[in-house]
Amino acid sequence: MNGTGPECPPTRTVSNFWSAPGAEVAHTLDEALELAGEGEMEQVERLVGWLRDLPGCADMDVKYSTATRRPFARMKVKLKREIVTMGVEGVDPVREAGRYVEPRDWNALLARPDVILIDTRNDYEVEIGSFAGAINPDIQNFRQFPQWFTQLREQWEREGKAAPAVAMFCTGGIRCEKSTAFARSLECEEVYHLKGGILKYLEEIPAGQSLWRGHCFVFDERVSVGQGLALTQDRMCADCGHPYDPAAGHDCGGA
Repeated sequence: MNGTGPECPPTRTVSNFWSAPGAEVAHTLDEALELAGEGEMEQVERLVGWLRDLPGCADMDVKYSTATRRPFARMKVKLKREIVTMGVEGVDPVREAGRYVEPRDWNALLARPDVILIDTRNDYEVEIGSFAGAINPDIQNFRQFPQWFTQLREQWEREGKAAPAVAMFCTGGIRCEKSTAFARSLECEEVYHLKGGILKYLEEIPAGQSLWRGHCFVFDERVSVGQGLALTQDRMCADCGHPYDPAAGHDCGGA
C-alpha cells in the first residue's frame, strides 16, 4: 500500500502501529510512504482504515493477496531519499506522472497500433514474466532506466520520428510514477502507466483475458506470484540472487 505527498505519516508512527509479525516500511518526506505487511485480515483492515483517515492518505492505493507462508521474516523500516532510486533531479512524480490506466482498460490500450509498451523493471524480473510484446530495457537497476530511455528518445529523433504513445508498467506502479514523469520531461506527450501495476492487473483480470505471460517477481519471501496473485514455486538462487523455477532448472554459473 502506498500514499503520496509530504503529508503522509511519519514512518515511526506507522511502524509503532503495525503489530503484525513482519512488515516493511519505506518513507520519504518528498514522495510517498510505501508499506507492505502481513497479518490477519482484521489487522490489515484496521491499519488501512487508520491510514486512510490521515491527511494525504485518503486515496491510498491498497493491494491484497494471500499466502500460505510468511512473506516477511522481520520488521524493516527504511528512510530513503527516494522510494525507488532513479537518481534524476527535477523530476516530480507527484505532479508530472503519466496518465493512469485501470487494469480493465489496459488490454484496449495495448491493442492500439500506435502504442509501444515498456517494462520498466530489472532484467531478472523480466526473465520470469512480462506482458506479451513488451520492450525489455535490459537494465540491472532502475538508475539505468533514464539513460536507456534517453537513448531511445534520441533514436526516434535521428530517425525523424515523433515520439509515439508510450505505455509503461512495473510491479506495483511506484517505479512508473517516476519513469513516466521522466518520459514526459523529454517531451513525450502521450505517456500512460498501469494503475496499481502488474499486481493489480493479475488480481483483477481473469486468466482467459490476461496478456500477462509468466510470473511476477515480488520483493518478499513469496518470490513471485501468478494470475490471481497465486503463489508460484519459484525460488531465489543463493549464488546469483535471481528468481528461477525449480522445475525448469537453473544454471547461473555460480559456485
